[in-house]
Amino acid sequence: MVLGIAVLASNALAGLWGGAFWLRKEPSVVFWYLLRIAQATVVAQVLLGLGMLAGGERTPDGLHVVYGLAPLVVTLVSEGMRIGVAQTELAGVGDLERLERREQAAIARRVVRREMGVMTVGALLIVTLALRAMALGSG
Repeated sequence: MVLGIAVLASNALAGLWGGAFWLRKEPSVVFWYLLRIAQATVVAQVLLGLGMLAGGERTPDGLHVVYGLAPLVVTLVSEGMRIGVAQTELAGVGDLERLERREQAAIARRVVRREMGVMTVGALLIVTLALRAMALGSG
């Protein structure tokens, strides 16, 4: 239960922080630390759940397993999309080294902002999954 709340709280914090800075069109170093903490809680929860499942502590229904694994899937898909965002942004640039420093910085800011957007959506999706899982668990 404590780990589930940690998943919910850490992803909500990362999502809200990332969303605020994305809207302000500013990069945030703090966002990436919050996001990595949130991702670590997701991995810990999945590992704990798999350990409980392997140990035969209880037999969860299929929906519980789906809600347990879905945040990890969202995390991995978000990371893959983040890489794609950078590749898309750099596709038409040509030789990055030949650009002026100012142009390089502008491209880097666009990449980081788009990456923050993708990862923020992923964190907020995990929040919705965690809320739904809590509602199913208590109802």
